[in-house]
Amino acid sequence: MTKPPAKTPSPKPAEIVGQTLDRALDPLRSAWKSAALKRADAVPAGKPGLARSPNAVAMPAMPPIAGVELAIGRAGLYKHERPDVLVMRFAEGTTCAGVFTRHGVGSAPVDWCKRHLEANGGGDIRALVVNAGCANAFTGRPGADAARRVASAVAKRFDCRQGQVMLASTGVIGELLPDAKITARLPEIARGLAGDAWEGAARAIMTTDTFPKGAVAEATIDGATVRIAGIAKGSGMIAPDMATMLAFVATDAAIAPAALQAMAKLYVHTTFNAVTVDGDRSTNDTLLLFATGQAGAPRISRAGDARLADFRAKLEGVLLGLAQQLVRDGEGATKFVKVTITGAASAASARKIARTVCESPLVKTAFAGEDANWGRIVMAVGRADEPVNRERISVRFGALWAARDGRVSPDYSEAKMSAYMKARELEVAVDVGVGRGSAVMWTCDLTHGYISINGDYRS
Repeated sequence: MTKPPAKTPSPKPAEIVGQTLDRALDPLRSAWKSAALKRADAVPAGKPGLARSPNAVAMPAMPPIAGVELAIGRAGLYKHERPDVLVMRFAEGTTCAGVFTRHGVGSAPVDWCKRHLEANGGGDIRALVVNAGCANAFTGRPGADAARRVASAVAKRFDCRQGQVMLASTGVIGELLPDAKITARLPEIARGLAGDAWEGAARAIMTTDTFPKGAVAEATIDGATVRIAGIAKGSGMIAPDMATMLAFVATDAAIAPAALQAMAKLYVHTTFNAVTVDGDRSTNDTLLLFATGQAGAPRISRAGDARLADFRAKLEGVLLGLAQQLVRDGEGATKFVKVTITGAASAASARKIARTVCESPLVKTAFAGEDANWGRIVMAVGRADEPVNRERISVRFGALWAARDGRVSPDYSEAKMSAYMKARELEVAVDVGVGRGSAVMWTCDLTHGYISINGDYRS
């Protein structure tokens, strides 16, 4: 005999009033959040007076990632009015992976993230706090205490442990983080948490950046669609291992921490460690990947799982897009340059040669002057101290050969070369004639603007 359906208890008057108020307030809350985001986005970010890079790309439309909320605010870490704090909150069970600077003088937030990711295995991260305006690097125990106090305050507000809060900072080295300024604004910032605040988040972490940097992609995992979205900041002090950059990428895929970490380490090599602006590395470089598991896709435990093939490709694409934007926004840059080395003794050898070419002041100033001075390219190749065959070296600018088999190309045209060098985006390819090793690196030119920006960085 089928039992009659159980009666749903009638709501109490107080519950009805509460539900009615919630429905009435929902539009107001949404409007408040949208207005707050618009106000924050309207505030100039980065250093005042810097013209937008001619190599800038537009910030893509950044859809919400299920399980991720973002909010920004102003703690007053800069003299001028601008957002300088970003808070991200993640769904329970979000996994995390990180790759950090190899700089000999690390920062307090880098130390914090490395320690706690190792302690909890990246298994359940609930929040991220980022500040611009103070690197909190080379600040000793006081800097570590300041970082801990920020993590503790966020943990209390989000009802989690402080070890579940990741930290990142960017700004001037040697200045102690005024953590009280950040924690005092947390209640206000937390009220603005929303899923569609990616552009405001990208602006809040800018320093000498001239445009916000973002990338997004969709991938399929075993038939289920997942999203990947990320933001980054960086403009100068950019070099491999890693650059002076912060990058935060989130996905709604369900990926175990070990698999996420394996992919982070693998793709950093071909993205953030394949760009250079000036050859200098920072104390604060941080890449954090978060996987909320909210898309409904199956949980993946191995980075090599065949079901991750599309996801791996899309993740690398997002990281590369962000990394290339760092170079496009190189301090004072007017050219975006791709350098390809082939015919090297090994991939490592090709990489060293590529980096030497990309970081040569003589090569970079030639790019700035729109001078196809291929002799400087050859000079840089030779001083990399890697095996090369002088009689077989070839140099190409775009489709134009400058040198072939160790001497000037028979069809070399100065007029065509000069016309090519006026382009905003350039490609230089060098074959060193000794093996099969190859590497690609991206760089920019070196202009007077770089000196101007860095000469008064703290003003």
